[in-house]
Amino acid sequence: MGKRIDYYDDPKAPAATSLVPSANAVVVNDRGEILFIQRSDNGNWAIPGGAMDLGESLPETAVRETAEETGVDVVITGLVGIFTDPRHVIHYTSNDEVRQEFSVVFAARPIGGAPTTSAESTEVRWVPRSEVGSLSMDRSMRMRLDHFLAASETPHLG
Repeated sequence: MGKRIDYYDDPKAPAATSLVPSANAVVVNDRGEILFIQRSDNGNWAIPGGAMDLGESLPETAVRETAEETGVDVVITGLVGIFTDPRHVIHYTSNDEVRQEFSVVFAARPIGGAPTTSAESTEVRWVPRSEVGSLSMDRSMRMRLDHFLAASETPHLG
């Protein structure tokens, strides 16, 4: 498996070669904990998510990706924001693809399943909000979570 390398506003970053719609889910359980994966491709912590497949909507993508990466079934409850900053590119070394960021982030709640790792996650766990700041994660993932944690009534648009 290749690595994922995130660049933000970095003059040494490779130029983007693709734009792929993707979705993430901030899943919050009844205790207020947030579902996180530790990514197998870079070791960073992240909320579940991934690329949209043909024939599905972005909310369906968030639900599918969450189940695939974490073993937890969810229902979408709201929109956190749209994150499309062209200064953020992601280099996938397995195929040398460089994607420009394009992620729609949804809020969700669990309705079944249990935290289980996958090929994309080395660890899956519920994290108390007070511990989110101590997790190692990419800048763009931190922005998504910060916007959610700020409890803004307006989704992030950018």
